[in-house]
Amino acid sequence: MHAARLRAARGAAVVFALSCCGDALAYLDPGTGSILLQGLIAGIAATVTWASLHWQRTKAWFRGLRKRPPGGDDDDNQAPP
Repeated sequence: MHAARLRAARGAAVVFALSCCGDALAYLDPGTGSILLQGLIAGIAATVTWASLHWQRTKAWFRGLRKRPPGGDDDDNQAPP
């Protein structure tokens, strides 16, 4: 309950701070645009790499299921000593 109130207070403070700002009169030069574009490309490349690694793991997991004997694990089907 306390955490919810704290989040609400933080959210209200952020909204208040953003609504009080006037025009920033900021200038974004071409170098800034280039850095933003590089960051976007890097994010896409990281996402593709992450997805590829997880796709390989998923395929390997399904291959492992296919290689199991039809009765399941051998340890479960053995008679007690």
